[in-house]
Amino acid sequence: MRELEIEQFADTTQFPEVRGFLHQPKTANGCGLVLTHGAGSNCQTELLRNLAETFTGAGFAVLRVNLPYRQLRPTGPPRPGDAESNRQGLENAVAALKKISGGKIYVGGHSYGGRQFTMLCAAEPGLADGLLLLSYPLHPPRKSDQLRTQHFAELKTPALFVHGSRDGFGSLGEMEAALKLIPAKTKILPVQGAGHELSDKAGDLCEQVLSAFLQFMPR
Repeated sequence: MRELEIEQFADTTQFPEVRGFLHQPKTANGCGLVLTHGAGSNCQTELLRNLAETFTGAGFAVLRVNLPYRQLRPTGPPRPGDAESNRQGLENAVAALKKISGGKIYVGGHSYGGRQFTMLCAAEPGLADGLLLLSYPLHPPRKSDQLRTQHFAELKTPALFVHGSRDGFGSLGEMEAALKLIPAKTKILPVQGAGHELSDKAGDLCEQVLSAFLQFMPR
């Protein structure tokens, strides 16, 4: 498999907010996956790199991207006013990957990045064929009354949630209850003993995620 910087294959004039890495499989299955990161990190995290390599080994073209706010600021969380431009950047990333992948397109990411993709898919049901959500931030830690589910009723895209049993942004029970708000097909892959970062389970977890994804997603 090959890993290329995005500038080597994408027209960055047409897609100005797309920056990241493309993983190309030796034997392609025709499908593509866009992955992005959480609020305090970037697309170079161990979890995203391992997932990209695991899915590429199964034939997926994987585009691992930095959100626009991270392109502007190397550290720190996104600001409240960044959300719209971040979603536009993700939409551009999907368009870029569609130029080289002729099959189904899946999208997802860790925490904040995954949440932005759910909001984008709720607003644009035809954007992607499925969602892969790692540690969806259901609510801020210790603030279970501030649920981030307002758009769930509009989400028509099948979604696989990967969630640690020790995630402070939402328990497994809270996630199961919240998923009942989504009209699309959903599934939770619980990761026992893992927290929000999922990094302590990165090696073995990626194979579990791939297996669950292949069983769950339409292809």
